[in-house]
Amino acid sequence: MKQFESKLERFGGTADERRAVARHARDLADDGRFEQDAGYPLTAELIVDELAAARDGGPADRWNWWLGSLEVAYGGYAEFQIRRWGGE
Repeated sequence: MKQFESKLERFGGTADERRAVARHARDLADDGRFEQDAGYPLTAELIVDELAAARDGGPADRWNWWLGSLEVAYGGYAEFQIRRWGGE
């Protein structure tokens, strides 16, 4: 998980924010929903590529933007959005 958090550094944000994104990403991967809907596994590289496509914002903003697109496409992803993280 630390390696994934370090990949998120390119989007700025605090360590707490990156840790929150990493936790939510792990929860999403453990759920298996993404792989079932998309037809391929959820990887750290895939997430970083998707977050890079967002216009701007820190890791949590970009994560929520991507999850919003998954919510529109498939439904059932709102529960994985980040509402708060430590230090916020």
